[in-house]
Amino acid sequence: MSIEVVNESGYDGVNEEELIDVASFVLGEMDINPDAELTISIVDVDTMSDLHVRWMDLEGPTDVMSFPMDELTPGTGRPDAPAPGPAMLGDIILCPEFADKQAAKAGHDLGHELALLTTHGCLHLLGYDHIEPKDEQEMFALQNELLRDWYADCEKRGVSYQPKPTGPGAFPSAAERAELDKLVEGES
Repeated sequence: MSIEVVNESGYDGVNEEELIDVASFVLGEMDINPDAELTISIVDVDTMSDLHVRWMDLEGPTDVMSFPMDELTPGTGRPDAPAPGPAMLGDIILCPEFADKQAAKAGHDLGHELALLTTHGCLHLLGYDHIEPKDEQEMFALQNELLRDWYADCEKRGVSYQPKPTGPGAFPSAAERAELDKLVEGES
C-alpha cells in the first residue's frame, strides 16, 4: 500500500504514522490490492472551508472529505466483491482543528478522532456512503468494526498510538455522530 501524507495544517498533535497505519489496516481488511495508492492531506480550517463550499456547496469547515480518483463501483472492496487491481484510490482530506473540537465533545483525544475519520474516508473512497438510512447504518457499523479491529491489531503488534477510548462517543452510530456534528457546528 502506498500512502502519502501531506500535512499543511500546522496543527499540533497529528500523528502521520498513525494515519498511515489505520488506512493501511482498513484497506487491507477490505481486500484492496496492496499496490493501491492513497493520499491523505491534512489542512487548516480555512482550506477545508473553501473545499467544503467548492465541492459540496456547504458553508463552513468539516472534519473529512474524500475524493475518489478511479471510478470504483459501490461494493468494490467488500468481501463479496471481485478483487480490484492496483489503483490510485484517491484523496482523503482531514481538518485536525475541526476534528479536535469533535474529539473534545465526544470525550476522546485527537488521535482517535483522526483514526475514525481516516477509516470513514477510506470507506467513502471504496464506494460506501451514508445518504440513505440503510447505507448509513451499514457504513457506520463497518467503520466501527474496522476501527475496533485496528486497535486489536495494534495491541497484537505491540503498537500504541493512544489508549482505545471507551466512552460512548468513541464508536458512534450515525445518529450519535449527527448529534455530535450539531454540537460542534453550533460552536462555530
